[in-house]
Amino acid sequence: MPLDEAALETLGLGTLWVRRGASIEPEPAQDDPVAQPEPHAASAAAVSAPKAVRTPAPRETARGPEPARSGAVAPSAPPAPRVKPEPPVEEPAWDDSAHPHAHAPLALAEPPGAGAAGGVVTLDWASLEARVSACERCRLCEKRTQTVFGVGDRAAEWMLIGEAPGENEDKQGEPFVGQAGKLLDSMLRALSLARGDNVYIANVVKCRPPGNRNPEPDEVARCEPYLQRQVALVKPKLIVALGRVAAQNLLKTDASISSLRGRVHRYEDVPVIVTYHPAYLLRSLPDKAKAWVDLCLAHDTYRQVLDKGQAPL
Repeated sequence: MPLDEAALETLGLGTLWVRRGASIEPEPAQDDPVAQPEPHAASAAAVSAPKAVRTPAPRETARGPEPARSGAVAPSAPPAPRVKPEPPVEEPAWDDSAHPHAHAPLALAEPPGAGAAGGVVTLDWASLEARVSACERCRLCEKRTQTVFGVGDRAAEWMLIGEAPGENEDKQGEPFVGQAGKLLDSMLRALSLARGDNVYIANVVKCRPPGNRNPEPDEVARCEPYLQRQVALVKPKLIVALGRVAAQNLLKTDASISSLRGRVHRYEDVPVIVTYHPAYLLRSLPDKAKAWVDLCLAHDTYRQVLDKGQAPL
């Protein structure tokens, strides 16, 4: 699949794409754990044996002087044992599918008190969209302008999942519009993809949280059956999780985005690649290079899926 060099220029990554052999060393992310200081070296006095000391002449007591021991030497203290450093921790395997308990597939069971969301697993596209449009299962419905269901090719092989609608999305009813949407379109164009052409875009929750805050766990839980049904209907070959909130909720983890990047995860047995949210990249331009590395991993993973005999009909 040829890559669009003009789109790479838009991302500021043209030079990175032409130098295929160059390695990109990712900079430490802000949410990476703080490096632990190295332990201090043992002092020389702790590890070296003290010199022999001649015993001074004993003092006389009421019982009389003790016989002197000529040449008596105080025993040497044993040297302090050296602590062997722990071996470095190996990085996780390339594909988490080798560890069946790392990210267990989520069941499609409804949460307690499903109410209006009951029976989502049997809905077709039209019924599912109507159900989402009328949903009042959490407090996010109180201040929304409209729900943001999803957009794109409903038989796509690429599925992009963000966290929640923002102000522009709430007004237009479509995910990833405005400047963040334009950057996402450039990222797709760099992979010879386009919104609506073999790509479907959705969010973890379908209503805008007030003030663009992160969605609460109970809000995600009540909206989750809708996203699960969308994934089941699209049947994508690959999912790209855009941002920390989307990645953590899809993979059921509280790990940082820096630790989730660079690996292949699984959601409902579909490969998942984690990268930064386009809105974050607008504020942190140096991380565009890291996002491009993630997109290259997504492209390679997609090709591997097709090479395994799962090519489109």
